[in-house]
Amino acid sequence: MQYITLAFLAVAYGATTPLKDAPLIPILKQDAEVNFDGSYHTSFESANGIVAEEHGVLKNAGDEKNQAEEVVGSVSYTSPEGIPIVLKYIANENGFSAEGSHLPQPPVDTNTPPAIPLAILRSLEWNAAHPEQEKSKSA
Repeated sequence: MQYITLAFLAVAYGATTPLKDAPLIPILKQDAEVNFDGSYHTSFESANGIVAEEHGVLKNAGDEKNQAEEVVGSVSYTSPEGIPIVLKYIANENGFSAEGSHLPQPPVDTNTPPAIPLAILRSLEWNAAHPEQEKSKSA
């Protein structure tokens, strides 16, 4: 318990101690709204070009089996290399999903042929199950 208290004190002290020589970035716009139904919306824009927006809702409220929270948001800024970064995300009963051109993409597999269309696959299965009888050659 003593270590937990010390950890909290260290975090609290660190949060109140300004970073040495770190510039203060003013917030140009900020908006926050929390509704009685649990939904909310928050956004801000800072002087260094960071723009963030998020809103959340409680879906199927009152239905314990299907009740789920959903949060949708976006963040945009310019990287230190000067590249515009836009990140969009959603978190809900299906998990967390993010998209942005700066995120790593899975490699493209050029060795696997494309999937066989369903109609052709059914035709091949039917042909395999119903082989033609060879006609006897009578002369």
